[in-house]
Amino acid sequence: MILKGAQVIIEVLKEQGVDTLFGIPGGSVIPLYDALYDSDLNHILATHEQMAAHMADGYARVTGRVGVCIATSGPGATNLVTGIANAYMDSIPIVAITGQVATNLIGKDSFQEVDIAGITMPVTKHNFIVKSPDKLADTLREAFYIAQEGRPGPVLVDIPKDIQTANINYIKRKDFYVEEKKHSVNEEDLNKAIELIKLSKRPVIFAGGGVIWSEASKSLYDFAKKAMIPVASSLMGLGCFPEDDELSLGLIGMHGSRYANMAVYKSDLIIAIGSRFSDRVAGKAGGLAPDAKVIHIDIDPAEIGKNIDVDVPLVGDTKEVLVLINDRIENINHNEWMQELLTIKEKNVFRYKDDGKLKPQWIIEKIQEIGKDNLIMATEVGQNQMWTAQYFKFKEPRTFVTSGGLGTMGFGLPAAIGAQVGNPKKRVVNIAGDGSIRMNIHAFETAAIYNIPVITIILNNQTLGMVRQWQKLLFNKRYSETDLNPNLDFSKVAEALGVAAKRISTKEEFEGAFAEAITYNRPYVLECMIDKDEMVLPFIPAGGTVEDTIG
Repeated sequence: MILKGAQVIIEVLKEQGVDTLFGIPGGSVIPLYDALYDSDLNHILATHEQMAAHMADGYARVTGRVGVCIATSGPGATNLVTGIANAYMDSIPIVAITGQVATNLIGKDSFQEVDIAGITMPVTKHNFIVKSPDKLADTLREAFYIAQEGRPGPVLVDIPKDIQTANINYIKRKDFYVEEKKHSVNEEDLNKAIELIKLSKRPVIFAGGGVIWSEASKSLYDFAKKAMIPVASSLMGLGCFPEDDELSLGLIGMHGSRYANMAVYKSDLIIAIGSRFSDRVAGKAGGLAPDAKVIHIDIDPAEIGKNIDVDVPLVGDTKEVLVLINDRIENINHNEWMQELLTIKEKNVFRYKDDGKLKPQWIIEKIQEIGKDNLIMATEVGQNQMWTAQYFKFKEPRTFVTSGGLGTMGFGLPAAIGAQVGNPKKRVVNIAGDGSIRMNIHAFETAAIYNIPVITIILNNQTLGMVRQWQKLLFNKRYSETDLNPNLDFSKVAEALGVAAKRISTKEEFEGAFAEAITYNRPYVLECMIDKDEMVLPFIPAGGTVEDTIG
């Protein structure tokens, strides 16, 4: 079947099970958008290309499928870079399709020409420039395969305009196969790991986002219950183990609970599963758990031993490794260790002073109380993100959408829109700060146009809260350039962009307004006025240990 290149792109997207695209048309992708006009694919028009990448990212996180975004060449493509880098740091499978100037104009500083493949090489799992029409279909197929194979990640496909208009003999294929790289678990290492688990008196499981992406939550639960081992989660791992379970330690790291951090610090064995030991968790070299041996399970061998010394490496798919372990261990009793942890927990869980004022911690708890288990929580980056991680008790995977590794302000709102499109059965709530919501506030327009019913809670303390907190605690209260415009009314901005909104100052106002927002099947914004000196505590300064905890 002879099709134009742009039509081939559409057909391959359908082959890959794609139903939704996020993007903005421009000169170098006009042929693609012309083909899209005749297709039945759902397209969400972004108001900025960064937003398109974040929407694809949020969609991927809640569905487990590849998110797809489109941008034109030059500035359109470069605007995608932050979103691509965000997906790369958090191991999220997206395929970014960019237009490019015609092949005969490449390298001539043509209008809106940029080497986007070169620019994104450090922040993609792989990228392609399609230079021949007959390579187009298989290149796209390979891009989807690479994005999902092993450790997920973003892939970019740069397609010159003349490739999109070329006549191509398209043959539909669902059997496209690229040789899979498999890591067989080393039998000797597996036996060593099982022996360490059996001998351990104070073990802790440290679960990361890899548990979610390998669909290993059930296997993790079975393992924890069988061996009676408490489970701590990284920021990206929240939801992989139910936080209302007696074995849950919750969040660890810089803003984790003192209870969880102390459990890890006192442990004699850390079983890290699908986590990379980022600096926000590992802290001071050798200070995370000075007396513990480490078993590290990860599909990416490059992560093992990168940030922390490992005694037993288990390279392989997280779910497959856990199944092997579960098959080989008997029930283990760690009652003494659990009793010790319960004693620690009594005085070291997350707490805040409830003085009757509208507080962010109370807001997060009230959201869960009213919304129950039908919510997906998204966040921006900063204090809003950490309060959500601390006070919302996640019980299921793929219900927390946040920027972990890159810490991208402006991520939350577009990612929440993508998440809501990906999972319309749950209600998405985006927790934002007044600093980060500014970055992609135009996304409210898209939510309004498509009636995407994301609820956005803006915690407005009229400052860059997390930076101010560091300035207060570590820089002698020298508040340099962190106070923001006190006259900006976000509820009016939201209304101007077509979204219903209210400004909230009291608990009573919030409770009624959020209950109304939940039943209102349209986007909704609640701007909550909070104290600028409210801090995220506890807090371990960068490079510290649990012994350096503040608050």
